[in-house]
Amino acid sequence: MRSRGHENVGASVGFAGDEADERRLAWVYLSRVVQGPCAALSALIERVGVVEAARAVRECDLPDSLRGPTEQRRGIDCAERDLESILGSGGRVVTPDDPEWPAWRMLGLGQLDSARDPGAAVPLVLWVRGPRSLLTASEQALAVVGARCSTGYGERVTAEIVGDLAPRGWTIVSGAAFGIDGAAHRAALAAGAPTIAVLACGVDRPYPASHARLLAEIAETGLVVSEYPPGTTAHKHHFLARNRIIAALADGVLVVEAGLRSGARNTVKWARRLGRPALAVPGPVTSASSVGCHRMIREGEAVLVGRAEEIIDEAGPLQLSLPADAPTPERSLDGDEALVYAAIPRTGARIPLELSGESGLPLPSVRAALAALDLAGLVGCDESGWFRVAPGGR
Repeated sequence: MRSRGHENVGASVGFAGDEADERRLAWVYLSRVVQGPCAALSALIERVGVVEAARAVRECDLPDSLRGPTEQRRGIDCAERDLESILGSGGRVVTPDDPEWPAWRMLGLGQLDSARDPGAAVPLVLWVRGPRSLLTASEQALAVVGARCSTGYGERVTAEIVGDLAPRGWTIVSGAAFGIDGAAHRAALAAGAPTIAVLACGVDRPYPASHARLLAEIAETGLVVSEYPPGTTAHKHHFLARNRIIAALADGVLVVEAGLRSGARNTVKWARRLGRPALAVPGPVTSASSVGCHRMIREGEAVLVGRAEEIIDEAGPLQLSLPADAPTPERSLDGDEALVYAAIPRTGARIPLELSGESGLPLPSVRAALAALDLAGLVGCDESGWFRVAPGGR
């Protein structure tokens, strides 16, 4: 999805008044209950809606697959307090109902097989600090990850690549960790490029603590993001779950330095699952900090790159020349996408609930079709709802 006009952050679309508030509180409540990816809960929300899913969790009216994951915190409903907390820290919560929700980025996570990839679920909500729209900031983005114990070589290469990508409109996504993560964020800030830090804890708890100033700087001009509610402390399994969001928010994942057991390889795994290119920078053959990169290149898990131009070749948008009489994407639509597109007026906008009524499709199908239409460049979204985009109008 892409917005038009000014960047819209934190406003609901598709619902009004009390219904929007009820849905937002339901999303926030469920985010606190599971604290991380939960494919079974995502499936329940898709089937019955978020408000009914929240009721079912509160009353333990659940299938066996959800009783365990929700047992510990289903009796804790502090949604209003969580919303007050995030607003008090200058942040916001972004739900799938909001115009800045990056639906087309998250689409891949929802299509993965959770039996094969535990933790593959779409985040229920994203807690955000920063002035930019999460949607527009992630339109052209590269994830840069690597060794926590980085070398001068790795930090220099990171700074050069990020510095070359910055004037070309790329956003840098990373995890705010020591080493390459921090170097990537700092290089983006120095070059005036947007940068997104994805945390494994609440966005109000800087982690690592010594990066509090760095995260504050990112929050001033970029975005600090987490799927974990305010006040949540980082745990080991949170970092692995966090990696899928780093990969999902970017067009590709670049690894600069990685030891043999580096967590960066987990981010590469998610990139490959999501169909994103995985890239790695080689280092000296004598460097233990580059052994992981060399292994990923040798085993075909990542493509060797050394310059910004090579990264753009692999992860950048395709530049195709089409004949003048080539069929437009609109003419080739079928199924749900055709029904939803036909329900959108040529002028003006419609919210998903209205499109559901006009197309005769259930709301989850409408949302999925809108994400696909947005990816095809046929529709956009702002505070008034979804609208058609003229060819070449992006």
